[in-house]
Amino acid sequence: MKLKVISPEAVNFEGEVEAVTLPGTMGAFTVLKNHASLISTLSVGALVYTTGGGEQRMEIEGGIVDVDNNVISVCLY
Repeated sequence: MKLKVISPEAVNFEGEVEAVTLPGTMGAFTVLKNHASLISTLSVGALVYTTGGGEQRMEIEGGIVDVDNNVISVCLY
């Protein structure tokens, strides 16, 4: 599945991932391949994604996420 993380300043990450854990406003949640579509707000915390090369961590201040058809689009504040 594809992860895109963008902020007003730049594209922070764009690539293929196996799993993504996000700091949702109501608690952290993990998105795997073929996840149901969703839109959620994000709070301060760690966005963690797994690629073939291992786990990567990105501290975020909040934003929104849209999950649809194996594309996870994260817009940071």
